[in-house]
Amino acid sequence: MKHFLSLLSIFLICSNLQAQHILTILVKDIPASHKVEDIFVAGNFNGWDPGKTKLSFSSETKTWRIEIPDLKNDVYEFKFTRESWNKVQASLSGGDIENNVVKLSSDTTVTFSIAAWKDDFGTAPAKKHTASKNVFVIDTAFKVPQLNTTRRIWIYLPEGYKNSAKRYPVLYMHDGQNLFDEFTAGFGEWGIDECLDSLIAKGKPATIVVGIDNGPKRMNEYNPYDVERFGKGEGDEYLAFITQTLKPFIDKTYRTIPSKENTAIAGSSMGGLISYYAMLKYPETFGKAGIFSPSFWLVPLIGQLADSVSQNISGKIFFYAGEQESDSMVVQVQRIADITGEHSKAVIYSATDPEGRHNETAWRKWFERFYLWMMADGNNFIVD
Repeated sequence: MKHFLSLLSIFLICSNLQAQHILTILVKDIPASHKVEDIFVAGNFNGWDPGKTKLSFSSETKTWRIEIPDLKNDVYEFKFTRESWNKVQASLSGGDIENNVVKLSSDTTVTFSIAAWKDDFGTAPAKKHTASKNVFVIDTAFKVPQLNTTRRIWIYLPEGYKNSAKRYPVLYMHDGQNLFDEFTAGFGEWGIDECLDSLIAKGKPATIVVGIDNGPKRMNEYNPYDVERFGKGEGDEYLAFITQTLKPFIDKTYRTIPSKENTAIAGSSMGGLISYYAMLKYPETFGKAGIFSPSFWLVPLIGQLADSVSQNISGKIFFYAGEQESDSMVVQVQRIADITGEHSKAVIYSATDPEGRHNETAWRKWFERFYLWMMADGNNFIVD
C-alpha cells in the first residue's frame, strides 16, 4: 500500500509539473494618444515578437484583453507595443521601463495600465559612449573564416599595460557590444571596464578581456546543436574561430599568458551555454569559465554530454542563476553544476540570486564576484 501511495504521489507531482495554465492579460488604462491603434504583447512566451500577439478591445468593459493558453509553471516577462519596438510602452517621462513580470502556477488574470508610448516623446536622447580609455576596438570587421563572416572585436588592456613588459591572463567574452560601452549595448552594458579599472586600482589581479560581438545568427553561433526553431547549430564553428583564429592572433599580438590556466571564457544566456560547451570541448584550452544564466533549456542533450565528457575538465567554473528568470533556470543550472562537480576535477562556484532577472543588470552585479573568485590564488578560495 505504501508503495502504491508513493507511486501516486510521484504521479501527482509530475502531473503538476506538466500542468498547463491560461494567462489572461487585461489593460484598463492607456494614453489618450493612439487609442484607435491595436495593442500587442511581446514576451518570452512568443519569442519577444512585438507584432505577433494582439489584444482585443471590449467596448462593453473598455478593456483590452488577451488569453494566452498552454503555459507551464514559469516566470513570464513581457511588454506592450503598438506592433513595433519603437512604439513600446514607456514611463510617464518617456523612459524605458522594466519588463512586466508574472509568476505563473495556475490560471491567472493580471491587470496593467500603460503610462505612455515611447514614440510620443520624439527621438530618444542620443546614447553616450561610456567605454573607458583602456578599451579599444581591434577591428570592426575581423575575419571569421569558419563562419564566412566578419565580426567586431574589442579588447580591454589593464591600466599600466603600455608601460610594462608584464604578461596577462585573457578572458574571452561573447556579446561584445554589451560589455564595455552603453552606446553599443542594446539593453544596458555589463560595465566590465569600470569594474576592472576599480579592482585593479585596489591592487587586485589584472587581466586582458577580449569581447566578440554577436551577429544576426547569434542563436545559431552560440548553439552547438541543431534546433528546429532556430536552425542549424554553428557553435562548433564559432568555437573553432575563437581557439584556432582569434586566440592565436591575441597571443601573438599582445602580451598574454597563453596557458590553459590563464585562459578563461564567459558569457550570459546563449553566451553562457556556449561558454560551458567550450569547457567540455576544449578542456586543454580553457581553464576557467563564467556561466551566467545559461540557456540549457534549449539543448536538453547538454546534460548527457556533460555526463560523458566532463571528466576531462579541470580548473574553475562559476555558475550563476537568478530565481526571477524562470521557474526552471535555477534547477537546470544546478543540475549541470552538480554533474560537472561530480564527474570532473573542476572547482565549482554555484551562485543563486533570489532577485536576479535575465538581464545585464543582474550579470553586471555578479561579474565582480565571478572575477575575484576566478582570479584568486588557490583553487578552493571563495570570496565572501
